[in-house]
Amino acid sequence: MKNIVTERLVLRPWEDTDVDFVFDLYSRWVVQRFIGAEPRVMESRSEAVERVARFRAIDHPVHGIWAVTSKADGRPVGTLLLKPIPASGQEPLQPSGDVEIGWHFHPDHWGGGFASEAAAAVLGHAFAGGLDHVVAVTNPANEASQSVCRRIGMKHLGPSKKYYNATCELFVAKNPASLR
Repeated sequence: MKNIVTERLVLRPWEDTDVDFVFDLYSRWVVQRFIGAEPRVMESRSEAVERVARFRAIDHPVHGIWAVTSKADGRPVGTLLLKPIPASGQEPLQPSGDVEIGWHFHPDHWGGGFASEAAAAVLGHAFAGGLDHVVAVTNPANEASQSVCRRIGMKHLGPSKKYYNATCELFVAKNPASLR
């Protein structure tokens, strides 16, 4: 997985030194409240160790889960993901054939445009890597993430039960090259 660099951010692979940040981020209810069908906070540092290992295990030329870091000081500010999204229906969930983009940022870094900046860069990476479209799903109450979707040019398709065995607001972005 290669680094993605924006004006203010570096998106890079996760490192063992990021475990404390991951635990701090995902142990906060304000971050977790919209993630998953049954949100829950991370309860132990060992969960963070396992999460970082899962993030690092993705070996794909386009997909990835990046640590979003500040160019100013190199410290992590959030997570940006581009990965296959599971279809609703079966348990355990199975791939749908679509790829989703998503983000989780530390509350200390909300409101400064980091999510939009990082997501736009990863969307560009996805399309440069040959994906013809990318989806995003949000909890219906997560207006902040829905705003990010709109800011990066995703089209709102409305409520959907297509993914994660949950009702989500569905957004899609099509590769501009495939629209020609």
